[in-house]
Amino acid sequence: MTKRPAVGDKQDKGSDVQAMFASIAPRYDLLNRVLSLGVDKGWRRAAAQEALALKPARVLDVATGTADFALELKTRAPQAEVIGSDFVPQMLAIGREKAAARHIDIRLEEGDALNLPYPDGSFDSITCAFGFRNFADYARGLAEFWRVLAPGGRAVILEFPPPRPGLLGSLFRVYFQHVLPRIGGLISGNASAYTYLPESVLAFPEPERLAQLMRATGFRTRYRLLTFGIAAIHVGDKLP
Repeated sequence: MTKRPAVGDKQDKGSDVQAMFASIAPRYDLLNRVLSLGVDKGWRRAAAQEALALKPARVLDVATGTADFALELKTRAPQAEVIGSDFVPQMLAIGREKAAARHIDIRLEEGDALNLPYPDGSFDSITCAFGFRNFADYARGLAEFWRVLAPGGRAVILEFPPPRPGLLGSLFRVYFQHVLPRIGGLISGNASAYTYLPESVLAFPEPERLAQLMRATGFRTRYRLLTFGIAAIHVGDKLP
């Protein structure tokens, strides 16, 4: 049984997050489809459109996991070089199998999001889909995005913000806190991982607060909510 990581910003949780995702890697994709009722595919499509709008030549997908989003990006922009980075080797191994099965040429490399192993200004677009809330330090993660992004480049973050006030937000909170951990535990055999998920969402900054953090890093930032606020896309442009 892996230890459930701490949630929120400025937490020493890197090794716990790494161990947790290693333990659920084999069933991670199935769980994503079941737990989101398949809606996550549409969210990824919307985020990919933002990430590729400026026709980047090199794209880095941070916290790529099993490479779902990196594969989406390469499929939509075959001419672009797409690299996926993650610090969980077990997830990357599954991503490589998926890429090979689909004959899609992407590079998947081990790397820490808070200390990316790439030179300054190396990418035209940087993406992070449902991994940012797992960072131990949000400001440091954004600073790394800014560092490896070329002037004129774009960062796109797709995440779950905390449920909004109102009936739908209340229903989503009940689903997240009570239904999701049970389904996730049954399918993955690791109930603590799917207790961590809702806790990490509830502890994540509100969309405007994340936008403020991005602006403080230097990004010109905008965001939009998806599916009644269940997910959000933040876009940060690094002006030339």
